[in-house]
Amino acid sequence: MKPSLSVLGLALVSCTLALENGLMRTPPMGWLAWERYRCNVDCKQDPKNCISEKLFTEMADRLASDGWRELGYTYVNIDDCWMARTRDTAGRLIPDPERFPSGIKALADYVHSLGLKLGIYGDLGIFTCGGYPGTTLDQVEEDALTFAEWGVDMLKLDGCYSTEEEQAQGYPKMAVALNATGRPIAYSCSWPAYRGGLPPKVNYTLLANICNLWRNYGDIQDSWDSVLSIVDWFSANQDVLQLAAGPGHWNDPDMLIIGNFGLSYEQSRSQMALWTMMAAPLFMSTDLRTLPQSTKQILQNRLMIKINQDPLGIQGRRILKEKSRIEVFLRPLSDSANALVFFSRRTYMPFRYTTSLAKLNFTDNALYEAQDVYSGGIISGLKADANFTVILNPSGVVMWYLYPTMYLDQPTSFVNQQKRNDFYPFSL
Repeated sequence: MKPSLSVLGLALVSCTLALENGLMRTPPMGWLAWERYRCNVDCKQDPKNCISEKLFTEMADRLASDGWRELGYTYVNIDDCWMARTRDTAGRLIPDPERFPSGIKALADYVHSLGLKLGIYGDLGIFTCGGYPGTTLDQVEEDALTFAEWGVDMLKLDGCYSTEEEQAQGYPKMAVALNATGRPIAYSCSWPAYRGGLPPKVNYTLLANICNLWRNYGDIQDSWDSVLSIVDWFSANQDVLQLAAGPGHWNDPDMLIIGNFGLSYEQSRSQMALWTMMAAPLFMSTDLRTLPQSTKQILQNRLMIKINQDPLGIQGRRILKEKSRIEVFLRPLSDSANALVFFSRRTYMPFRYTTSLAKLNFTDNALYEAQDVYSGGIISGLKADANFTVILNPSGVVMWYLYPTMYLDQPTSFVNQQKRNDFYPFSL
Protein backbone atom coordinates (compact mmCIF):
# COMPACT_ATOMS: atom_id res chain seq x y z
CA MET A 1 0.00 0.00 0.00
CA LYS A 2 1.37 3.41 -0.98
CA PRO A 3 1.47 6.10 1.70
CA SER A 4 -1.26 8.69 1.26
CA LEU A 5 -0.49 12.27 0.30
CA SER A 6 -1.34 13.31 3.86
CA VAL A 7 1.27 10.86 5.21
CA LEU A 8 3.92 12.14 2.85
CA GLY A 9 2.96 15.68 3.76
CA LEU A 10 3.46 14.87 7.44
CA ALA A 11 6.88 13.43 6.63
CA LEU A 12 7.90 16.59 4.75
CA VAL A 13 6.70 18.89 7.53
CA SER A 14 8.38 16.71 10.14
CA CYS A 15 11.71 16.69 8.33
CA THR A 16 11.69 20.49 8.22
CA LEU A 17 11.24 20.59 11.97
CA ALA A 18 13.86 17.88 12.53
CA LEU A 19 16.49 19.27 10.18
CA GLU A 20 20.09 19.33 11.42
CA ASN A 21 20.63 18.41 15.05
CA GLY A 22 24.34 19.12 14.66
CA LEU A 23 25.41 15.57 15.58
CA MET A 24 27.66 13.02 13.88
CA ARG A 25 29.57 15.37 11.61
CA THR A 26 31.89 12.43 10.97
CA PRO A 27 30.84 8.75 10.96
CA PRO A 28 30.13 7.54 14.51
CA MET A 29 32.39 4.96 16.11
CA GLY A 30 31.86 2.58 18.98
CA TRP A 31 30.59 -0.85 19.97
CA LEU A 32 27.23 -2.48 19.30
CA ALA A 33 25.92 -5.71 20.82
CA TRP A 34 23.81 -7.31 18.11
CA GLU A 35 25.98 -9.32 15.72
CA ARG A 36 28.05 -10.98 18.43
CA TYR A 37 25.47 -11.37 21.20
CA ARG A 38 22.09 -11.29 19.40
CA CYS A 39 19.16 -11.93 21.75
CA ASN A 40 20.98 -14.02 24.34
CA VAL A 41 18.94 -13.43 27.50
CA ASP A 42 19.97 -16.58 29.38
CA CYS A 43 21.98 -15.02 32.17
CA LYS A 44 21.75 -18.13 34.33
CA GLN A 45 23.49 -20.43 31.85
CA ASP A 46 25.64 -17.80 30.12
CA PRO A 47 26.13 -14.85 32.48
CA LYS A 48 29.22 -13.55 30.67
CA ASN A 49 27.55 -13.20 27.27
CA CYS A 50 23.90 -12.42 27.93
CA ILE A 51 22.26 -9.06 27.23
CA SER A 52 22.64 -7.43 30.63
CA GLU A 53 24.01 -4.34 32.31
CA LYS A 54 27.12 -6.36 33.20
CA LEU A 55 27.91 -6.94 29.51
CA PHE A 56 27.60 -3.24 28.69
CA THR A 57 29.57 -2.00 31.68
CA GLU A 58 32.38 -4.43 30.89
CA MET A 59 32.48 -3.33 27.25
CA ALA A 60 32.47 0.30 28.37
CA ASP A 61 35.40 -0.48 30.68
CA ARG A 62 37.33 -1.93 27.77
CA LEU A 63 36.61 1.08 25.52
CA ALA A 64 37.88 3.38 28.25
CA SER A 65 40.96 1.42 29.31
CA ASP A 66 42.28 -0.19 26.12
CA GLY A 67 42.80 2.88 23.96
CA TRP A 68 39.52 2.79 22.03
CA ARG A 69 37.99 5.96 23.44
CA GLU A 70 40.96 8.12 22.51
CA LEU A 71 40.70 6.92 18.90
CA GLY A 72 37.02 7.89 18.66
CA TYR A 73 35.23 4.67 19.62
CA THR A 74 32.89 6.40 22.06
CA TYR A 75 29.45 4.78 21.69
CA VAL A 76 28.33 1.79 23.76
CA ASN A 77 25.15 0.67 22.01
CA ILE A 78 22.44 -1.62 23.36
CA ASP A 79 20.48 -3.48 20.70
CA ASP A 80 17.29 -5.59 20.90
CA CYS A 81 16.11 -7.68 23.88
CA TRP A 82 17.00 -5.27 26.70
CA MET A 83 13.39 -4.62 27.64
CA ALA A 84 10.96 -6.26 29.99
CA ARG A 85 8.30 -8.24 28.15
CA THR A 86 5.65 -5.61 28.94
CA ARG A 87 5.61 -1.89 29.60
CA ASP A 88 5.04 -0.65 33.14
CA THR A 89 1.61 0.29 34.51
CA ALA A 90 2.03 3.83 33.16
CA GLY A 91 2.76 2.49 29.68
CA ARG A 92 6.48 3.29 29.70
CA LEU A 93 9.29 1.11 28.41
CA ILE A 94 11.33 -0.49 31.18
CA PRO A 95 14.44 -2.68 31.12
CA ASP A 96 14.30 -6.30 32.17
CA PRO A 97 14.55 -6.04 35.98
CA GLU A 98 16.72 -9.13 36.40
CA ARG A 99 19.21 -8.38 33.65
CA PHE A 100 19.31 -4.59 34.21
CA PRO A 101 18.60 -4.27 37.95
CA SER A 102 20.16 -0.80 38.20
CA GLY A 103 18.15 0.58 35.28
CA ILE A 104 19.21 2.32 32.07
CA LYS A 105 19.71 5.71 33.76
CA ALA A 106 22.35 4.23 36.05
CA LEU A 107 24.00 2.50 33.10
CA ALA A 108 24.06 5.77 31.14
CA ASP A 109 25.57 7.59 34.12
CA TYR A 110 28.30 4.97 34.39
CA VAL A 111 29.08 5.11 30.67
CA HIS A 112 29.19 8.91 30.79
CA SER A 113 31.56 8.80 33.78
CA LEU A 114 34.04 7.04 31.48
CA GLY A 115 33.81 9.73 28.82
CA LEU A 116 31.61 7.54 26.59
CA LYS A 117 28.07 7.68 25.19
CA LEU A 118 25.17 5.25 25.48
CA GLY A 119 23.02 4.13 22.58
CA ILE A 120 19.74 2.24 22.86
CA TYR A 121 17.39 0.30 20.58
CA GLY A 122 13.71 0.66 19.80
CA ASP A 123 11.38 -0.54 17.09
CA LEU A 124 8.70 1.36 15.21
CA GLY A 125 6.01 -1.29 15.41
CA ILE A 126 3.95 -3.33 17.80
CA PHE A 127 6.96 -5.52 18.69
CA THR A 128 10.71 -5.37 18.29
CA CYS A 129 12.26 -7.92 15.95
CA GLY A 130 12.99 -10.05 19.03
CA GLY A 131 9.38 -9.89 20.24
CA TYR A 132 9.74 -7.21 22.93
CA PRO A 133 7.50 -4.13 23.21
CA GLY A 134 7.64 -1.91 20.17
CA THR A 135 6.86 1.77 19.74
CA THR A 136 3.53 2.45 18.07
CA LEU A 137 2.73 5.86 16.59
CA ASP A 138 0.91 7.01 19.72
CA GLN A 139 3.92 6.07 21.89
CA VAL A 140 6.64 7.91 19.95
CA GLU A 141 6.75 11.08 22.05
CA GLU A 142 6.57 9.19 25.34
CA ASP A 143 9.43 6.86 24.39
CA ALA A 144 11.58 9.77 23.19
CA LEU A 145 11.09 11.48 26.54
CA THR A 146 11.93 8.27 28.38
CA PHE A 147 15.20 7.89 26.47
CA ALA A 148 16.09 11.52 27.15
CA GLU A 149 15.33 11.19 30.87
CA TRP A 150 17.61 8.18 31.02
CA GLY A 151 20.47 10.15 29.45
CA VAL A 152 20.61 8.17 26.20
CA ASP A 153 22.85 9.64 23.46
CA MET A 154 21.69 7.65 20.43
CA LEU A 155 18.60 5.77 19.33
CA LYS A 156 18.53 2.99 16.76
CA LEU A 157 14.94 2.62 15.60
CA ASP A 158 14.16 -0.65 13.82
CA GLY A 159 11.07 -1.38 11.72
CA CYS A 160 9.77 -4.86 12.43
CA TYR A 161 6.00 -5.34 12.74
CA SER A 162 5.09 -2.03 11.09
CA THR A 163 3.47 -1.11 7.79
CA GLU A 164 4.83 1.11 5.04
CA GLU A 165 2.38 3.84 6.02
CA GLU A 166 3.31 3.61 9.71
CA GLN A 167 6.98 3.92 8.81
CA ALA A 168 6.32 6.98 6.62
CA GLN A 169 4.68 8.66 9.60
CA GLY A 170 6.69 7.23 12.47
CA TYR A 171 10.31 7.74 11.44
CA PRO A 172 9.94 11.52 10.88
CA LYS A 173 7.74 11.77 13.97
CA MET A 174 10.49 10.24 16.13
CA ALA A 175 13.03 12.73 14.77
CA VAL A 176 10.80 15.60 15.86
CA ALA A 177 10.15 13.96 19.23
CA LEU A 178 13.85 13.41 19.94
CA ASN A 179 14.69 17.02 19.13
CA ALA A 180 11.79 18.23 21.26
CA THR A 181 13.27 16.59 24.36
CA GLY A 182 16.06 19.15 24.41
CA ARG A 183 18.67 16.42 24.72
CA PRO A 184 21.02 15.83 21.77
CA ILE A 185 20.18 12.26 20.72
CA ALA A 186 21.64 10.93 17.49
CA TYR A 187 19.13 9.04 15.39
CA SER A 188 19.78 5.83 13.46
CA CYS A 189 16.81 4.64 11.45
CA SER A 190 16.28 1.40 9.59
CA TRP A 191 13.58 2.86 7.33
CA PRO A 192 15.37 2.43 3.95
CA ALA A 193 16.29 -1.19 4.69
CA TYR A 194 12.58 -2.02 5.00
CA ARG A 195 11.79 -0.29 1.71
CA GLY A 196 14.49 -1.94 -0.41
CA GLY A 197 17.14 0.74 0.06
CA LEU A 198 16.64 2.54 -3.27
CA PRO A 199 14.48 5.19 -4.95
CA PRO A 200 11.65 5.64 -5.66
CA LYS A 201 10.61 3.90 -2.43
CA VAL A 202 13.45 5.62 -0.53
CA ASN A 203 13.79 9.39 -0.69
CA TYR A 204 17.34 10.07 0.45
CA THR A 205 16.92 13.84 0.39
CA LEU A 206 14.09 13.49 2.88
CA LEU A 207 15.98 10.89 4.89
CA ALA A 208 19.08 13.05 5.29
CA ASN A 209 16.89 15.69 6.93
CA ILE A 210 15.47 13.19 9.42
CA CYS A 211 18.19 10.73 10.46
CA ASN A 212 21.90 10.88 11.27
CA LEU A 213 22.50 7.43 9.83
CA TRP A 214 20.42 4.68 8.36
CA ARG A 215 20.57 1.04 7.47
CA ASN A 216 20.16 0.55 3.72
CA TYR A 217 20.50 -3.21 3.42
CA GLY A 218 20.07 -6.48 5.33
CA ASP A 219 21.83 -7.47 8.55
CA ILE A 220 25.46 -8.47 8.36
CA GLN A 221 26.24 -12.06 9.37
CA ASP A 222 29.50 -13.50 10.66
CA SER A 223 30.77 -14.60 7.25
CA TRP A 224 32.88 -13.39 4.35
CA ASP A 225 29.98 -14.02 1.96
CA SER A 226 27.89 -11.57 3.97
CA VAL A 227 30.61 -8.91 3.80
CA LEU A 228 30.91 -9.39 0.03
CA SER A 229 27.14 -9.18 -0.49
CA ILE A 230 27.11 -5.79 1.26
CA VAL A 231 30.10 -4.50 -0.72
CA ASP A 232 28.45 -5.66 -3.96
CA TRP A 233 25.15 -3.95 -3.16
CA PHE A 234 26.79 -0.69 -2.13
CA SER A 235 29.01 -0.72 -5.21
CA ALA A 236 26.16 -1.53 -7.60
CA ASN A 237 24.14 1.38 -6.20
CA GLN A 238 26.95 3.83 -5.46
CA ASP A 239 25.60 6.52 -7.80
CA VAL A 240 22.58 6.88 -5.50
CA LEU A 241 24.24 6.16 -2.16
CA GLN A 242 27.30 8.38 -2.50
CA LEU A 243 25.15 11.47 -2.93
CA ALA A 244 23.12 10.65 0.18
CA ALA A 245 26.09 10.53 2.57
CA GLY A 246 27.81 13.46 4.21
CA PRO A 247 28.45 15.20 7.54
CA GLY A 248 25.53 14.48 9.83
CA HIS A 249 23.88 11.82 7.63
CA TRP A 250 25.53 8.51 6.75
CA ASN A 251 24.80 5.28 4.92
CA ASP A 252 25.31 2.37 7.32
CA PRO A 253 26.44 -0.97 5.84
CA ASP A 254 26.16 -2.47 9.35
CA MET A 255 28.64 -3.61 11.98
CA LEU A 256 32.28 -4.60 11.86
CA ILE A 257 32.49 -8.34 12.52
CA ILE A 258 36.27 -8.25 12.88
CA GLY A 259 37.36 -10.31 15.88
CA ASN A 260 34.57 -12.88 15.68
CA PHE A 261 34.63 -16.26 13.92
CA GLY A 262 33.79 -15.79 10.25
CA LEU A 263 36.67 -13.75 8.83
CA SER A 264 40.31 -14.60 8.26
CA TYR A 265 43.04 -12.10 9.06
CA GLU A 266 43.15 -10.86 5.46
CA GLN A 267 39.36 -10.63 5.27
CA SER A 268 39.30 -8.64 8.51
CA ARG A 269 41.76 -6.13 7.07
CA SER A 270 39.60 -5.94 3.97
CA GLN A 271 36.37 -5.24 5.84
CA MET A 272 38.02 -2.45 7.79
CA ALA A 273 39.41 -0.86 4.63
CA LEU A 274 36.22 -1.19 2.60
CA TRP A 275 34.01 0.19 5.40
CA THR A 276 36.39 3.12 5.72
CA MET A 277 36.15 3.77 1.98
CA MET A 278 32.34 3.81 2.28
CA ALA A 279 32.55 6.49 5.01
CA ALA A 280 30.71 3.96 7.14
CA PRO A 281 29.99 4.15 10.86
CA LEU A 282 32.52 1.95 12.65
CA PHE A 283 30.56 -0.05 15.20
CA MET A 284 32.47 -3.09 16.40
CA SER A 285 30.42 -6.11 17.44
CA THR A 286 32.89 -8.42 19.09
CA ASP A 287 34.11 -9.39 22.55
CA LEU A 288 36.52 -6.61 23.48
CA ARG A 289 37.50 -8.55 26.61
CA THR A 290 39.25 -11.30 24.63
CA LEU A 291 40.34 -9.51 21.44
CA PRO A 292 43.71 -10.72 20.07
CA GLN A 293 46.39 -8.09 19.59
CA SER A 294 46.52 -8.69 15.83
CA THR A 295 42.81 -7.91 15.56
CA LYS A 296 43.11 -4.90 17.83
CA GLN A 297 45.82 -3.50 15.55
CA ILE A 298 43.43 -3.60 12.58
CA LEU A 299 40.64 -1.82 14.46
CA GLN A 300 42.97 0.72 16.07
CA ASN A 301 44.91 1.69 12.96
CA ARG A 302 45.29 5.45 13.40
CA LEU A 303 45.65 6.35 9.74
CA MET A 304 42.65 4.18 8.84
CA ILE A 305 40.58 6.05 11.42
CA LYS A 306 41.86 9.42 10.17
CA ILE A 307 40.61 8.49 6.69
CA ASN A 308 37.27 7.22 7.99
CA GLN A 309 36.81 10.45 9.94
CA ASP A 310 37.80 12.79 7.13
CA PRO A 311 35.78 16.01 7.59
CA LEU A 312 34.69 16.24 3.96
CA GLY A 313 32.59 13.14 4.53
CA ILE A 314 32.62 12.01 0.90
CA GLN A 315 31.71 8.36 0.43
CA GLY A 316 34.14 6.44 -1.77
CA ARG A 317 33.38 4.54 -4.96
CA ARG A 318 34.50 1.44 -6.78
CA ILE A 319 36.21 2.84 -9.87
CA LEU A 320 37.55 -0.33 -11.48
CA LYS A 321 36.60 -3.98 -11.67
CA GLU A 322 39.19 -6.11 -13.47
CA LYS A 323 38.75 -9.47 -15.14
CA SER A 324 41.54 -10.66 -12.86
CA ARG A 325 39.07 -10.20 -9.96
CA ILE A 326 40.91 -7.17 -8.64
CA GLU A 327 38.82 -4.12 -7.74
CA VAL A 328 39.94 -0.56 -7.05
CA PHE A 329 38.13 1.87 -4.75
CA LEU A 330 38.75 5.61 -4.47
CA ARG A 331 37.69 8.07 -1.78
CA PRO A 332 38.42 11.82 -2.05
CA LEU A 333 39.72 13.37 1.17
CA SER A 334 40.59 16.77 2.58
CA ASP A 335 43.64 18.74 1.41
CA SER A 336 43.69 17.20 -2.09
CA ALA A 337 44.40 13.74 -0.65
CA ASN A 338 42.73 10.48 -1.66
CA ALA A 339 42.40 7.00 -0.23
CA LEU A 340 42.94 4.11 -2.65
CA VAL A 341 42.08 0.49 -1.96
CA PHE A 342 43.23 -2.37 -4.18
CA PHE A 343 41.03 -5.32 -3.28
CA SER A 344 41.41 -8.96 -4.36
CA ARG A 345 38.49 -11.33 -4.73
CA ARG A 346 40.89 -14.07 -5.72
CA THR A 347 40.97 -17.14 -3.49
CA TYR A 348 44.45 -18.55 -4.14
CA MET A 349 48.02 -17.25 -4.14
CA PRO A 350 49.17 -13.63 -3.82
CA PHE A 351 48.58 -11.68 -7.02
CA ARG A 352 50.81 -8.99 -8.55
CA TYR A 353 48.58 -6.19 -9.79
CA THR A 354 50.21 -3.58 -12.02
CA THR A 355 48.60 -0.27 -12.91
CA SER A 356 49.33 3.47 -12.87
CA LEU A 357 47.71 6.50 -11.34
CA ALA A 358 46.90 7.77 -14.82
CA LYS A 359 44.83 4.64 -15.43
CA LEU A 360 42.96 5.54 -12.25
CA ASN A 361 42.21 9.04 -13.62
CA PHE A 362 44.80 10.98 -11.64
CA THR A 363 46.25 14.09 -13.24
CA ASP A 364 49.64 13.88 -14.90
CA ASN A 365 50.79 17.35 -13.78
CA ALA A 366 51.75 16.26 -10.27
CA LEU A 367 54.10 14.05 -8.31
CA TYR A 368 52.44 11.97 -5.63
CA GLU A 369 53.39 10.32 -2.39
CA ALA A 370 51.60 7.39 -0.75
CA GLN A 371 51.67 5.75 2.64
CA ASP A 372 50.55 2.16 2.90
CA VAL A 373 47.85 2.32 5.57
CA TYR A 374 48.65 -1.09 7.05
CA SER A 375 52.43 -1.37 6.66
CA GLY A 376 53.24 2.31 7.08
CA GLY A 377 55.65 2.21 4.13
CA ILE A 378 56.17 5.40 2.13
CA ILE A 379 56.28 5.51 -1.66
CA SER A 380 57.62 8.84 -2.95
CA GLY A 381 57.93 10.48 -6.35
CA LEU A 382 55.02 8.70 -8.01
CA LYS A 383 54.34 10.01 -11.49
CA ALA A 384 50.86 9.51 -12.84
CA ASP A 385 52.04 7.72 -15.99
CA ALA A 386 54.53 5.42 -14.20
CA ASN A 387 53.45 1.84 -13.60
CA PHE A 388 53.58 0.41 -10.10
CA THR A 389 52.79 -3.04 -8.70
CA VAL A 390 50.99 -4.00 -5.51
CA ILE A 391 50.94 -7.55 -4.16
CA LEU A 392 47.49 -8.62 -3.02
CA ASN A 393 46.87 -11.65 -0.82
CA PRO A 394 43.72 -13.72 -1.44
CA SER A 395 40.67 -11.79 -0.16
CA GLY A 396 43.09 -9.06 0.87
CA VAL A 397 43.71 -5.38 0.34
CA VAL A 398 46.46 -2.87 -0.13
CA MET A 399 45.33 0.57 1.00
CA TRP A 400 47.09 3.85 0.28
CA TYR A 401 46.78 7.38 1.62
CA LEU A 402 47.80 9.34 -1.49
CA TYR A 403 48.42 13.04 -2.01
CA PRO A 404 50.34 15.37 -4.37
CA THR A 405 53.71 16.67 -3.20
CA MET A 406 54.61 18.74 -6.25
CA TYR A 407 52.69 20.23 -9.15
CA LEU A 408 54.80 20.07 -12.27
CA ASP A 409 53.29 23.19 -13.84
CA GLN A 410 54.51 25.23 -10.83
CA PRO A 411 58.08 26.08 -9.81
CA THR A 412 60.12 22.99 -9.02
CA SER A 413 60.71 24.24 -5.50
CA PHE A 414 57.01 23.88 -4.71
CA VAL A 415 56.32 21.08 -2.29
CA ASN A 416 53.17 20.90 -0.22
CA GLN A 417 54.98 20.80 3.09
CA GLN A 418 51.83 21.21 5.12
CA LYS A 419 50.45 17.88 3.95
CA ARG A 420 53.74 16.21 4.78
CA ASN A 421 53.71 17.69 8.27
CA ASP A 422 50.12 16.59 8.81
CA PHE A 423 50.83 13.17 7.46
CA TYR A 424 54.06 11.84 8.86
CA PRO A 425 53.06 11.71 12.55
CA PHE A 426 51.25 8.49 11.70
CA SER A 427 53.65 5.72 12.67
CA LEU A 428 51.86 2.43 12.19
